[in-house]
Amino acid sequence: MRNQETARPPAGPVPRFGAVGRSLSVRNFRLYFTGQLVSVMGTWMMIVSQDWLVLSLTDDSATALGLVTALQFAPMLLLSLYGGRLADRHDKRVLLVAANLVSGALSLALAPLVFTGAVRVWHVCALAFCLGVVNAIETPARMSFVQEMVGPELLPNASAMSAAYFNLARILGPAAGGLAITWLGIGPVSVINAFSYLATVAALMLMRPGELRRVRSTARDGRAVDALRYVGSRPDLLLPLLLVALVSLFGLNFQLTLPLLARTVFDADAGSFGLFTSAVAAGSLLGALAGSGRTARPPALLVAGAAVAFGTAEALTGLAPGQGSALVLLALTGFTALYFTQAVNHRLQLGSDPAYRGRILALYTLLLQGSTPFGALLTGWAAARHGTRAALVGGGLISLATGLAALAFLALRASRPATAMPGVAGNDRPPKRDPASRG
Repeated sequence: MRNQETARPPAGPVPRFGAVGRSLSVRNFRLYFTGQLVSVMGTWMMIVSQDWLVLSLTDDSATALGLVTALQFAPMLLLSLYGGRLADRHDKRVLLVAANLVSGALSLALAPLVFTGAVRVWHVCALAFCLGVVNAIETPARMSFVQEMVGPELLPNASAMSAAYFNLARILGPAAGGLAITWLGIGPVSVINAFSYLATVAALMLMRPGELRRVRSTARDGRAVDALRYVGSRPDLLLPLLLVALVSLFGLNFQLTLPLLARTVFDADAGSFGLFTSAVAAGSLLGALAGSGRTARPPALLVAGAAVAFGTAEALTGLAPGQGSALVLLALTGFTALYFTQAVNHRLQLGSDPAYRGRILALYTLLLQGSTPFGALLTGWAAARHGTRAALVGGGLISLATGLAALAFLALRASRPATAMPGVAGNDRPPKRDPASRG
């Protein structure tokens, strides 16, 4: 059971949005959307400049770039579940304000080293690890805060809008970052990113706390192991988590593969470097909009089918003969990647008991991003030994095989309805013992 505070009705006229953006009619979420769009644009500018800096300092070393990527995501392995517990126990808005201020300060600390020419790869590694620690705490709070702003009815649409701002920023940020590197240099980009975090801080401070739908959960003092046992007893949750773990490990390594594809395969300069990330982001934005109208829990077949589509698109990208065809296929890869991860997210959130939801989202984050250190190192090794194209094709084929295996499993279970597992095949509803997940 849970108790939910009743939110006060918004004061003043409520802006009307179409079906695609109906969650933006909520003032608090509208503020959050705007602040995050500015902040994430700065973050993507910094990602482009950081990758370019590492490759410039190491003579295009795939191993060095893989190490930096691994260090940035390694804290997810250790701290994501703890971050989920913090999100359940403390005011999420306060956690997010603190996390954004710390991230801004860390980004600003790199600027003097770049300006003076004293920057070394180990400086970038240290910064990446520290930002990873902050992100491991911030991500579960950010994901679960969305429902506090809009409520469960608008959660799928707000989740899609969150993916939309992220990918809109991923279109604009890398392109702006590539131009900023050419015109201004890497140091000024670090400063721009540092101050962009203030946009999210301002949005959070301007919110009306009384309109937030804070949830008091019985999981307040729950353990992470209890959530793992719960997932183990729910095959309809376990299957998408296994899918996202394997696809993330082998396929979702864009932070490493995109700069390598740009520099080592197509010999792109700094000005056009950001186009590769922007192509993925453009497709991802369309993927987010495609899922914005979702009102019900996506079926398991849809999740597995999206994994198959993603693996196919990524493998074809690795075989692209020219830069133009690569950009088109990267957009398709971005579409299928976002559609897949968003379908998993919605299947988990709309099918789990609220008492475990915060920790399940933390587990989802752990598998989605915590696998990146291993995936980055593995992909970096494969790219260094066999080339960037082989790394992309290999990751795509493994993701494709994973999705096909899931489809075969679902078909097998569907052919035996007497023993079919709840929520996996046939009847897609969660078990009735979970009243919060019905419908």
